[in-house]
Amino acid sequence: MSPRPNARPRLAALALSTSACAFASALFAIASPTSALAQPAQPPAEQPRAVTPPQVIDHVDAIYPPAELARGIDTNVIVTVTVERDGTVSDAQITTSGGAAFDASALTAVRLWRFAPATKDGKPVRARIRVPFHFSPGPHDTPEPAPTVEVTPKASEPAPKPKATTEEPSHDPHPEPPHDVPEGTAFPHAVAEPGKPIEIHVQGVPSPPRRGGADFRFDHRVLRAAPHPTAADLLRVAPSAHVMHPEGEAVAQRVILRGFDADHGQDIEFSVGPIPINQASHIHGQGYADLNIILPETVRSLRVVEGVYDPRQGDFAVAGSVEYELGVPERGTRLRVGYGSFNTKQASALWAPETAAEETFAAASFKTSDGFGDGTRGSISGGFSGQYRFELQSDFTALLHASAHGARAGIAGVVRQDDINAGTIGFYDAYQVPTAQAQSAAASRAQASLTVQRASDDGSYVTGSVWVARSDFRTRQNFTGFTQRSRVNPTWAGRGDLIEQANGDTGTGARFAYRTRRVDPTSWLGLQLTLGADARSEHIDQSQSLLEAPQNETWDRRVDATVRATDIGLYGDLLIAGSKIVRLRGGIRADLLLFDIDDRLGNFIPAAQNETHIEGFRRTAAGIAWGPRAMLEIDALPWLRIHAGYGEGYRSPQARQLEEGESAPFASVQSYEAGARMTAPGSIAITAALYETRLSSDLVFEAGEGRMERIGPTTRRGVSVYTTASPMPGFMASVSATYVHATLDSPPTATPDNPTPPYVEGQALPFVPPFVLRADLSFERDLVPIRGEPLKLHAGYGATFLSPRPLPYSQESQAVFLADASLSLRRTFLEIGVDAVNLLNAQYADSELFFVSHWPTRSVPSYLPARHISAGTPLSILGHVTLHL
Repeated sequence: MSPRPNARPRLAALALSTSACAFASALFAIASPTSALAQPAQPPAEQPRAVTPPQVIDHVDAIYPPAELARGIDTNVIVTVTVERDGTVSDAQITTSGGAAFDASALTAVRLWRFAPATKDGKPVRARIRVPFHFSPGPHDTPEPAPTVEVTPKASEPAPKPKATTEEPSHDPHPEPPHDVPEGTAFPHAVAEPGKPIEIHVQGVPSPPRRGGADFRFDHRVLRAAPHPTAADLLRVAPSAHVMHPEGEAVAQRVILRGFDADHGQDIEFSVGPIPINQASHIHGQGYADLNIILPETVRSLRVVEGVYDPRQGDFAVAGSVEYELGVPERGTRLRVGYGSFNTKQASALWAPETAAEETFAAASFKTSDGFGDGTRGSISGGFSGQYRFELQSDFTALLHASAHGARAGIAGVVRQDDINAGTIGFYDAYQVPTAQAQSAAASRAQASLTVQRASDDGSYVTGSVWVARSDFRTRQNFTGFTQRSRVNPTWAGRGDLIEQANGDTGTGARFAYRTRRVDPTSWLGLQLTLGADARSEHIDQSQSLLEAPQNETWDRRVDATVRATDIGLYGDLLIAGSKIVRLRGGIRADLLLFDIDDRLGNFIPAAQNETHIEGFRRTAAGIAWGPRAMLEIDALPWLRIHAGYGEGYRSPQARQLEEGESAPFASVQSYEAGARMTAPGSIAITAALYETRLSSDLVFEAGEGRMERIGPTTRRGVSVYTTASPMPGFMASVSATYVHATLDSPPTATPDNPTPPYVEGQALPFVPPFVLRADLSFERDLVPIRGEPLKLHAGYGATFLSPRPLPYSQESQAVFLADASLSLRRTFLEIGVDAVNLLNAQYADSELFFVSHWPTRSVPSYLPARHISAGTPLSILGHVTLHL
């Protein structure tokens, strides 16, 4: 009697029809995109078989394609697999297609499987089995089953080349035809219950649902288009964003986003995984965020939310938030060396095992450079980043992250524009006096996190993370030349205004989120709730002094303090889905912040005053910030989605500015937005938004103390348009244009110390360009084959235009146009390329400031504010060679 085939097991239930509200953004940045879960199946036939089917010994998880998560496709792939007598996979072909990306994921995984071979009469034989994969994105806004296409493998077509395995498959010159087995079965620890048919359910953790038209997601294809030397430079692909490096390699970048001059991070919430990058009450600027801890080659995707509409957004999310998701889509080992302009030398290594998930990798990078100009910008830096994703019991997965970075660099500082015009100093030079030549910075940071999560088939989700970070920062900068006088001894003056700032910060924290399954009270109404909490505690030691170069002798002390800060945040987020075209996401967030300040130089005693007490001012303060966020989306047409949103956020205060028992005066922000997203054939998408943002207390840079100071409430109104297109294979383009009208509503009043403040009511906010235009283009294709292997071309181009920026005292800067380009050729394991930054060699100022200074280029000091510039990078070329092993 012939054996009766096993009944096909039923595929796992499809994902819910509407996406859940987003979890903590950082959790998704490092969350595993997939988990391959075994599904119960019907028991095998009881009748004996002539051929015993193969059994899975080792399996590799298939990965839900990250690029497809936003589409929410729920689809099936069936792979016909030929298993050799030694248990290796010699052939794998698609029988039922679910789409190119899903087919590739299933094939990549199954080719790495190992089996106990099929047997006939107790002897190993070749066998052919069918393995079904079910890809589910998890809950999503509008999941639609992708059409499946039956594919009949042709005998004349060569089998796909299998990936390397631990053992070579047998190469019998006259192999026997494989025995067709209706279903494969599983070994006890593998992908199904013992003795039951193999069926794989691949569930991707969905991207957080979009929060309006200014919620942008950029995958590695967009990020790779133009050269981006640092992780901060990746932000340039976002509409309205621009990144500058006026203080060199060892100081955090300066960022402009949606009309906010966020300086080193004060108005943007940055995170990588569950770890916040912003540092509270940093001596160099509130919300200081040094993104050098992130290696750009390990960034898989970038999410930029412009506005405050997500309850997960916490402290510093004023202009918006930025989430870095780490992962390496192209697996293998890469070794790269590069050499370029200004004696720049760079070496990096990346290891991404082919049998592991994209989140598993290890990377290291080192760089030295003499820097452009007169040699004062030399730098040395290095970093490491590693992650490991592994499975736990009960369908839980875990992700371990660790990274570190360190850098030291010289700083040229600022120079007066009138000195450049007079020819007394070069545009790229530094003043030739010890106090200017001694400018430098050194910084280091190390961090680690552990995330555990579980996504269920019913759409519920639970995740928890813990993290720890340590950072140290020291900088010496002179903005004003020779204008300062010592408070400790007023007879000391004219020794050089070299400000030394030091900040040491140890932070720990945790995050937790739970999302319920979706409940559908009626056929047209769906509800889903997300609850979350996060907490962080920081111990900060900071100081600020004046030094006299070249021995760096301290001649005045300005700050010596210890700050302990705690932030406890809670949020709830509710999804209300009406039919399939209307969605309302709304929630509330509340944060409790506690401060303990030991200001050892508080209650300072001037030299001319008799001592009546011991210096010091110890105090505590606390405050609660809370606000609602909501976003309404309507799918008006199949190609048109409109949205409107409102949200309230906050920025915590600099702790040393607080008084005893003060209710912490948070800077509050109100965001309004309305817009639409349109799609068209040819993979064209257009997003447009009108927005307004009101901030209760803004900050600007104060050169005398080298830090940010308050200037009063501000308002920004603008419009943003972003377009992406892929009209043909291998070509990708993205273009954005943003206009913002940013004004100061109520400037600070005049004081005896500052009788003529540089700001007046209604003036345009300084340093914010009204227009920001950006374009990114990339092209990839196979050129001529060389000895059977194609020569692959990659070309990329990125360009930014900044309109003239308003400056204090009714001045404005010059317009800036910057273009970057990259070109590389690769054949199999060898890649040769070149990157060019500032391709047109534009001479521009990375930053322009107005303040009083005195340098020895003039005999008579001037007490009138003057324009100062920090030069931007000239044309820089870096050639590199990469080995793909």
